[in-house]
Amino acid sequence: MLRQWRANIIQKAVKDSRIQRRQIQFRENNSLMIPNLPSVVLHRSSPGNCSLHRINRSLSRFYATGYASDTHTTLSAKSEPTPSDAQRRTIYALSTPPGKAGIAIIRVSGPDALDVWRRVTRKVKSGDKLIPWMLQRRHVVDPETEEKLDDSLTVFFKGPKSFTTEDTVELHIHSGRAVLSAVLRALAKLPYCRPAAPGEFTRRAFEGGRLDLTQVEGLRDLIDAETEAQRRIAISGAEGVARARYAALRSQILECLVFVEGFIDFGEDVDELGQEAMIKEAHDRALNIINSIRSHLHDNRRGEILRSGIKLVIFGPPNAGKSSLFNFLAQRDAAITSPIPGTTRDVLTLTLDIGGFPVILSDTAGLRETLETVEQVGVGRAGNAVKEADLSLCVLSLPDVLSSRDNALVRVPDEVKSHLKLDTLFLLNKSDTIASLPPNQSLTFTEYGDNYDHSRQPQFWTASLRTSEGTQSFLDGLAQVLRSRYSDGFDYTSPLITHARHRDILERAVMHLEEFIAFSPSEVDIAAESLRYAARAIGSVSGLDVGVEEVLGGIFGSFCVGK
Repeated sequence: MLRQWRANIIQKAVKDSRIQRRQIQFRENNSLMIPNLPSVVLHRSSPGNCSLHRINRSLSRFYATGYASDTHTTLSAKSEPTPSDAQRRTIYALSTPPGKAGIAIIRVSGPDALDVWRRVTRKVKSGDKLIPWMLQRRHVVDPETEEKLDDSLTVFFKGPKSFTTEDTVELHIHSGRAVLSAVLRALAKLPYCRPAAPGEFTRRAFEGGRLDLTQVEGLRDLIDAETEAQRRIAISGAEGVARARYAALRSQILECLVFVEGFIDFGEDVDELGQEAMIKEAHDRALNIINSIRSHLHDNRRGEILRSGIKLVIFGPPNAGKSSLFNFLAQRDAAITSPIPGTTRDVLTLTLDIGGFPVILSDTAGLRETLETVEQVGVGRAGNAVKEADLSLCVLSLPDVLSSRDNALVRVPDEVKSHLKLDTLFLLNKSDTIASLPPNQSLTFTEYGDNYDHSRQPQFWTASLRTSEGTQSFLDGLAQVLRSRYSDGFDYTSPLITHARHRDILERAVMHLEEFIAFSPSEVDIAAESLRYAARAIGSVSGLDVGVEEVLGGIFGSFCVGK
């Protein structure tokens, strides 16, 4: 197109009566000089698209819009516009945490990854050639100046046998701030490269069919896992255990749909008894699917709690030792302790690993009647924290609640009674202040409010946080409670509901299946649509029927940039 445009301009100039053919001459700079128009210069090697220029003839003069001057007009293409992010399909990012370390990995993925390898790396010795999926020692250089930036190990993953299913290059370089900055600047100089968005590598793996959404979520949870329980759940999701389970569930719904479609298409060829048998078979299958889904929904949110952390709230009256317990579990002075009642005014929170379980521990203000405005706010927040907790631990001062040493009766303060739950645990602190303390089994709780089960005694421990007496027994007992509530009889490889998104989708699928059963045989056409909606809902857990950009953006946006 550009060549044709040049030819047309020359042809017009030659036909002009004021110009002699011999006057048209080529210059040494590879351009064409046409005099008397005023002089127009056409560059042979001008890159770009000729549509960027508009040539208008007016008063026997040619003007190149945007280029006209008093002496001459240059008809050369403008520099090409900067490609958009959509055009720059090759992405790069630091995949390891920034900072000083022995090794850092920069990942490059996209159609131009191989060219990146050629532009920014150089062989150390002659004869080296690219071998996919093998680490090779190469120098990392600036693509413009050829300056050596670092000595590295590089590996090229030929697509589709890579994480993203695209051609991928990894640069294993030294993790220093200056080195990282220099290499990232070098990659930025390549016009077809751009920095990756958060989670973009994993999103390309999803779009390329390498992972489904449950595996993506499992991978994210594995990266974020801080305890053994979280790791075990995440690894099963990342390996595709949940994917297979949800696929089987969706397949069962589609099999149920086969019976309904068969009735719709061939019902006239079957007698009345056969029609009833087909509808009954479809209903029975739907009921079995509903029961299977409900067995996962009725799991007391164990999967979601273990993934996000068990909310354990410490509460009790002032000066019982709540903040001391908080500091003991944190193994540092995380909360201010003082003999003055009402020292803690707000909810303090930290994350711990107790017995391999993730625990979000909260310390709260002492529960009591008070006229001080700020403390009233703290007491209110304490009550709300206990209400929202997965597990609550009431700390009491043993000398204050032991009503009689002869019969070892423990009386719960009135301010605490309204906050007790059926599963509230108790720690009786300051046991060192009582000379002759009866064993735990001899202590009897009494008068502990209407919210508690009076038919059984609560689970409790006696300890002294000041002398550490009994604290190990308390820690072992607390870990056992967590294990019995969230782990016993729990199969970490089962299709566990680990995200609220899964629960919402499964509840919607049950609703559609119940709608199917409620339809009469005469409404079988409409009933079939309910089955399709249920199958579509189950498929959206794995991403088979996901079309909403906001859902994908929410999942992948929570990843780090290099993943």
